Amino acid sequence: MADLQELRQRWIRRFHPAPDSDVTMVCFPHAGGSASYFQALSARLTPHVEVLALQYPGRQDRRSEPALTSVDALVDGIVEVLRGQTDRPMVFFGHSMGGTLAFETARRMEAELGGRLLGLVVSGRRSPGGAGQGTVHLLDDAGLLAETRKLQGTSSTLLDDEDVVRMIMPVLRADYTAVERYAYRPGPALSCPLHVYTGDADPRIGGDEVRGWAEHTCADFRIRTFSGGHFYLGERGEQVVAALCEDLTTFQERARTGADR
Repeated sequence: MADLQELRQRWIRRFHPAPDSDVTMVCFPHAGGSASYFQALSARLTPHVEVLALQYPGRQDRRSEPALTSVDALVDGIVEVLRGQTDRPMVFFGHSMGGTLAFETARRMEAELGGRLLGLVVSGRRSPGGAGQGTVHLLDDAGLLAETRKLQGTSSTLLDDEDVVRMIMPVLRADYTAVERYAYRPGPALSCPLHVYTGDADPRIGGDEVRGWAEHTCADFRIRTFSGGHFYLGERGEQVVAALCEDLTTFQERARTGADR
């Protein structure tokens, strides 16, 4: 079995080291996504925030490894490598499928972090238990590709490249399988703040599904709505960075004062 240092090298990408930062933000990519999706965000937040982007198995430099097909298996790996990365306060930020993974990782780790988990930001994801299981993972390759195009998660030019499609299809199918088979298990609400980001033209998420996240925290809850679709982050990068900076400041102030804001 690989030692912990090797596991961290596989799972964690630190594009812009920020040893003097006060907080670490762990970023959880979307279905079919990779750590590099957050490279630009990391550059914008450095040096005040150190960004750790997760690299799931099966993609980019981990493409020789089989992609995982369950949320529990992904969270198991993430929790293992994040242990030992907790010397400073942390915030989790997950987009789409990554929102579910960030939420489940927060549920697993909040108690052992002992207050160092300052907050959770979930982007482009419906609340747990808010909808039934999906069936996209059961479609043939053409159908799965069509669903991906609808969300505009990958540029249409890339999706017209047969070599690229062959490379990403196993990862897409594995990720859709994981998130569509995910079954929320009721439990205590988080003690940390939970903020939700959403695009106003997201075809997959309605207002009730966004508001449903409120029941999963005992602390501050906030919804931020941006102009754009499911992948509004790429279109509204500056606004997202500004919102994250504001929220990180709020989370840190709450931790200092011990009060919700």
